[in-house]
Amino acid sequence: MARSFRDYTDDDELDRPDLNKCPDCDCFFADDNCPLCGLPCPEDMKAGNRKPVKKKKRRKRGGEQYRVTFIPWYHSWWFILLMMFFSPFSIVGIVLLVTSPHRRGVKQLCIALMLIYAFLSTFGIPLLAGALGLSQTLSNLWTEPVDRSLSQEEYVAACEEVAPEEFYRNPHDYDEKFVTMQLLVVDRIVDQEAYYTGDEFTTYYVCTDGNMTFLIRDCVDGTRKNYVAGDLLRIYGEGAGEHALYDMYGNPYDAPRIHAAFLTLVG
Repeated sequence: MARSFRDYTDDDELDRPDLNKCPDCDCFFADDNCPLCGLPCPEDMKAGNRKPVKKKKRRKRGGEQYRVTFIPWYHSWWFILLMMFFSPFSIVGIVLLVTSPHRRGVKQLCIALMLIYAFLSTFGIPLLAGALGLSQTLSNLWTEPVDRSLSQEEYVAACEEVAPEEFYRNPHDYDEKFVTMQLLVVDRIVDQEAYYTGDEFTTYYVCTDGNMTFLIRDCVDGTRKNYVAGDLLRIYGEGAGEHALYDMYGNPYDAPRIHAAFLTLVG
């Protein structure tokens, strides 16, 4: 019975050197003619005349691809990712990744993700805010400590008269609430901490009611007036809890604070 070349298993599929072979049907047979197509077997395809077929090399289990590879701890994924994404030494993580024995495609993917992460963390939030039209709103929240939506008349009318002693003893009860009181200027200082958005420094008036000290942050919109020690001010602003700061000479101040939207010289 004639057998096709494709009928054999992997162990004997390459050739049957003891039989003739049909070049069209790829079958092996002992007669002179192919039993399938009836054509005579060419001389170069007869048994003993054909060139030997090279056998395919087979990978055996337990070979090189199954060998366990030990990776140093500094090339472990947990350490590389920790260096790349969760530390100020991102360049160290990239170097460790490049020199690690991990697959090249995985390395390239991690570096691409790292670059995307760096871009989004640096530029993504401002770009997103701008795209959504929120940049101005965010800027106002960061740079405007007082409510600018009200006119001066509306703001003054919304302020509640508070006794300085009551505000001093319970400053957090008046956080972000509109308050007004009359205080005497003791000193004018400049906070070391700059505004978030520029080089302009924060001006504070150290004020007193005769017994207790308050920090009045000058948030007056427009041209500011430089009040001096001895000026009596009517303050319209918003409670801002307690605050500790150092002036430009390193002197410490720690007292209840008011963000003043409007200041009026009384005397």
